[in-house]
Amino acid sequence: MLTFGRLFPLVDPMPAAVPSSRPYLLTGLIWLAAAIALGASGRVAELRPPAPQLVLLGLTAALILAGVALPGFRGWLLAIPLRRLVALHVTRFVGAYFLVLYGRGQLPYAFAVPGGWGDILTATLALGLVLLMPNIERARLPVLGWNLLGLADILFVVATAARLAFADPSSMAALLRLPLSLLPTFLVPIIIASHLLILVRLRRRPG
Repeated sequence: MLTFGRLFPLVDPMPAAVPSSRPYLLTGLIWLAAAIALGASGRVAELRPPAPQLVLLGLTAALILAGVALPGFRGWLLAIPLRRLVALHVTRFVGAYFLVLYGRGQLPYAFAVPGGWGDILTATLALGLVLLMPNIERARLPVLGWNLLGLADILFVVATAARLAFADPSSMAALLRLPLSLLPTFLVPIIIASHLLILVRLRRRPG
C-alpha cells in the first residue's frame, strides 16, 4: 500500500547546508510575471472548461513533483522556517474580495460566500499562529489542525469553482480576469503545495 511516507521517501533528512534561495525566488518571480502578463493579455479570460482547471492542476502537480524529484529544490523547501510557510496563507484574505464581487453580482453565492469566509478564517488563524506562537515549530497539534482545515478549504474552493464553471462558465468569469486570474495560474498551486509541505514538515521531530 502506498503511504504518505513512501511517496516522499527522501524528505525526512535535514539538508546539511541551506541552499541558496536566489534561483528559486527568481524562478517564482518569472512565474508571477508570466501569470500577470497572460492575465493582462486577456488570454486567460478566453479559456473555457476544462482548460482553466487543467492549468491549475498541471501547475500544482509540477510544483509537487519538482519538490519530490529535485534534491536542491527539496532541500530549500525543507529549510524554509515553518513560520514563513504558515504566514504565506495570510494571502488568503483575498477571500474578502470574493464577498465584494458577490455583492456586485459578479460571483455566485455558492462559491463566493462559503469560499470567501473559509479563506478569511484560514488566513485569520494563520495570522494568529504566526503572531501568538513564539515556538511554532513545537506547536504541532495547533499547526496540524489549522493545516488540515486550510487544505480542506482550498480543495473545496477549487472543486466548487470547477463545478460552477462547468455548469455556467460565465458565472466564474471573474476568476479568469486580473487580479483573480493569478489564483489559478499562480497562488492556488503554491497554496496547495505548501499545505503538503507543512504536512511533511510536521512528520519530522522539531529541532
